[in-house]
Amino acid sequence: MVYEKRYENGLRLVVKQMQGLMSVTMGILVGTGGSAETDAEDGISHFIEHMQFKGTKKRNAFEISDSFDRLGAQVNAFTGKDLTCYYSKCTSDHTADCFELLSDLFLNATYPEEEMEREKGVICEEISMNEDTPEDLCLDLLARAFYGKENYGRNILGTAENVKGFTLADVQKYKKARYCPKNIVISFAGGIDPQTAQALVESYFGNLDEGDFDPRKPQIIKDHKSLVKCKPIEQMHLAIAYPSVPRGHEKEDFVSAINSILGGSMSARLFQEVREKRGLAYSVYSYLSSFPECASQNIYAGVNPAHAEEAYEAIHAVVRSMKTDGITKDEFMRSREQMKASMFFSNESSNSQMLLYGRYMLYFNDVFDFEKKLNKINAMTYEEARETLSLMFNEEEKAVALVGNTDKPFAL
Repeated sequence: MVYEKRYENGLRLVVKQMQGLMSVTMGILVGTGGSAETDAEDGISHFIEHMQFKGTKKRNAFEISDSFDRLGAQVNAFTGKDLTCYYSKCTSDHTADCFELLSDLFLNATYPEEEMEREKGVICEEISMNEDTPEDLCLDLLARAFYGKENYGRNILGTAENVKGFTLADVQKYKKARYCPKNIVISFAGGIDPQTAQALVESYFGNLDEGDFDPRKPQIIKDHKSLVKCKPIEQMHLAIAYPSVPRGHEKEDFVSAINSILGGSMSARLFQEVREKRGLAYSVYSYLSSFPECASQNIYAGVNPAHAEEAYEAIHAVVRSMKTDGITKDEFMRSREQMKASMFFSNESSNSQMLLYGRYMLYFNDVFDFEKKLNKINAMTYEEARETLSLMFNEEEKAVALVGNTDKPFAL
């Protein structure tokens, strides 16, 4: 059973009741992230996400975490390019107390000065950790090579210089523009009924002012560059991005199926060719990054520096083969079954369902329809999948990133 409620201030509630579960996952999703930031704000979405846990009008930072622990609840948050999410999971008998805690840290954060200064140090260490994680660094560099320095090309963490300079006024200004009810969805999934969820939301969010929301639609400028970052490490980390179809596109499911064939599993072409047959990489895979206005089809591999060029060519050979020779019917049927299995697996997890229904409501202003999606996947044909290849792997608009002990980028 799925229930939705829309409020006059723009706030939306979605509840996926899952019979038989003794736990509930609850999330507060805000439609903001790195892509909504200016240069001066670079990293502020992530900084605010951290600071929400550092004290409210009635609890300090320790009391927030201790209160969740006393309930046996899990709590966390994450920031993405266009989404920030605060979420918790608890047993059903603690739902009311857990939502009160989550609402308190979300609505009543006070940003104590000493906590702000301390957390700046924590985030600067996180930035340093990212610099020491070459796979993450390579994929961040790929986004910049594809989208440029702004919008979807931004690193979620921002720069250490920016983080150190954020003030309380900066935080309040950004929240006023972005943390508005019409940009917020509250999502529940698990052992909870809609009436309970609605009563809880209205208790804490019912009188929330609609605010002055700033939509901040990104202006997309694709750079299509080849970038390199020199790091004295043992491996070469290389990544390639091709343009893809945006979120909600009519061919989105076919693109997902083709991505699975390319590099989404151990039987995928990249894994079989680059790792199993040639032994050029331990880790090699592909994935999609989709946004409302644009998307990218991404490929990553970590390789021995002596074989980096060979691996780069091997990846391109796999892509060329898909583009010119197409995919087989057997590959398509296997990929379609994987998509359906993923839906069923997700349907058994309250965490996954909370995010699925919350994101869908936030992105499309509608309730996700499981049966409709399943029927759509079942109706996918091999012929349409082959036709979709014409929309993919445009060599003239690709971007490349390389991280390793070199200052020479790969040629586009």
